[in-house]
Amino acid sequence: MKLTVYHDGQFWVGIVEVVEDGKLCAGRHVFGVEPKDSEILAFVNRIVLKLTETLSQDVLVISPARIKVSPKRLARQVSRELRNKGASTYAHDAIKLEHASRKKERQVLSRQYQEEQKQRRRKIARLKAKEKHRGR
Repeated sequence: MKLTVYHDGQFWVGIVEVVEDGKLCAGRHVFGVEPKDSEILAFVNRIVLKLTETLSQDVLVISPARIKVSPKRLARQVSRELRNKGASTYAHDAIKLEHASRKKERQVLSRQYQEEQKQRRRKIARLKAKEKHRGR
């Protein structure tokens, strides 16, 4: 699990990346103002688990084979990670897939709700029409 906190120009955003069995799931959390260490710790302790449980879309990740890395190379990799702003492209792909699936789900629910409302209004109109013709 990896948490990346960065400033996107307007807000401070946290990207949570979880890799399991070669599949990456990513979630996004907006902090708003610059989070303090205590806020990040509270986020990790309370919200991260709920956020990762709700993720349904994943992206296949091709990871290089694990080899023994020298300390100098490891230090260079760490500094490169720290300079890199934002999340990985795999994480962006996973977030886009998650967003698209939730959008599709929301559209389906909205369409069902509109159909139900349409049928309810039609039923009320039919009852009113019957009431008008009653007594003739």
